[in-house]
Amino acid sequence: VQLQASGGGLVSAGGSLSLSCVASGRTFRGYAMGWFRQAPGKEREFVGGTTWRGDSTRYADSVKGRFTISRESQTTVALRMNSLKPEDTAVYYCAADSDLLLRRPKYWGQGTLVTVSS
Repeated sequence: VQLQASGGGLVSAGGSLSLSCVASGRTFRGYAMGWFRQAPGKEREFVGGTTWRGDSTRYADSVKGRFTISRESQTTVALRMNSLKPEDTAVYYCAADSDLLLRRPKYWGQGTLVTVSS
């Protein structure tokens, strides 16, 4: 099983960036997918997640109203990030699990770096 994240980069504060994650190696029907992030010196934290149908999403309070998750297929999830802040700087990881709340995801991507300059 492999989760391949892409789309990270450098952006100015207030700007936007989109991430994409493609999963392969098994069926992900019934699996939730989502995003986590880890800033330098901090623990990994949940950003947002969506059900396999994409009919339900949830977000961390810190990104509500600015980030949008979309489940584009059973194996693809995207993260649209608007109004980015320097504190959004982190390595972003996509994840998947049969637990719809993604409490302890079984599958992880390799991470993609997002840097927001002030």
